Amino acid sequence: MRIFAAIFGIALIVLVAQDAFETIVLPRRVTRRIRLARLFYRAIQMGWQSLGHVARAGARRESFLSYLGPLSLLALIVFWAVLFVFGFGLLLWGLALPLNTPEKTISFTTYLYLSGTTFFTLGLGDVTPLPGVARLLVVCEVALGFVFLALVISYVPVIYQAFSRRELRISLLDARAGSPATAAEILRRNHAGRNVEELRMLLHEWEVWCADILESHLSYPILAYYRSQHDQQSWVEALTVILDTCALILMGIEGIPVEASRFTFAMARHAVVDLAQVLNTSPTTGVNRLSSAEFARLQDVLAASGIRLNPGTATEQKLAELRETYEPFVSALANRLLVSLPPWIPPGDSLDDWQTSAWDDLFPSTHQTLIKVIHRE
Repeated sequence: MRIFAAIFGIALIVLVAQDAFETIVLPRRVTRRIRLARLFYRAIQMGWQSLGHVARAGARRESFLSYLGPLSLLALIVFWAVLFVFGFGLLLWGLALPLNTPEKTISFTTYLYLSGTTFFTLGLGDVTPLPGVARLLVVCEVALGFVFLALVISYVPVIYQAFSRRELRISLLDARAGSPATAAEILRRNHAGRNVEELRMLLHEWEVWCADILESHLSYPILAYYRSQHDQQSWVEALTVILDTCALILMGIEGIPVEASRFTFAMARHAVVDLAQVLNTSPTTGVNRLSSAEFARLQDVLAASGIRLNPGTATEQKLAELRETYEPFVSALANRLLVSLPPWIPPGDSLDDWQTSAWDDLFPSTHQTLIKVIHRE
């Protein structure tokens, strides 16, 4: 039995070390389905999101779900550490290595205690290995503990740097596209049809953002569960709005060239499809976010701002075909992460997030003044 315990301990140590290396160090997606980190994340996320479904939609549920990403990251680190300690404990016990201990009877818990104090480099000295293989294994575990600690210290800042880059562009979307963000507002506020260069630069910046989202979230999928600071914002919503905007331009708008939107659309869809695969989220069929009546209203909203569709090429059918290439994926991601997708048409005269504050009630004229800052035409 001890031989099997030693073999299992070695296999567990190798398996956890490989999983930690692939998750933290390896700069590419691992396609192997059976991985400790993936199974652990899936179990945590299923349980946490099941509780999230129970809570009523709103600020309370958003606050509850915001713990999922950071908490699962910390729990994974603890999970790895526990498995390392348990694996070395099994290995030491399985080999029945001699120890210098105040206890008369050396049991498995004694070896487990030695493994724990060694891995976390406590150096208590009450249980020590005698000369031989035991000391070699203890030195190896100490070295592994130092390496593991160094990787964790470097891993967490990388996660938050990638999160910060993602949220910076999402925050900028508030004034550019409204709250909630819509494709119609992006075109209206960014001088579509009047200053095409500004819109082209905006699409290029979002193309780069989509590429960064793809790279960072493929390397660190846990970032997908880090929620934005504002309830009406999410990375899925931002990607969807950019895809909606590019789809409108590709459908055909007078005075707006389609070259820049082609590249941005390609990058955004690439990110959406690959991230859906990484998160093991199957596309949702039968999605229709824009009915015929809403499409007619969208035309009226754009026309009121001087943005007119090309009568020869811009059709509802063409837009529907473009939407079919990405809407099943963004809908599935939204359901998986419990976030909402953006509408196509701005919801009335609601204020943007940057225009609202808990202190505004003290200044009655603030709302009207801020509405005029970004006036509606």
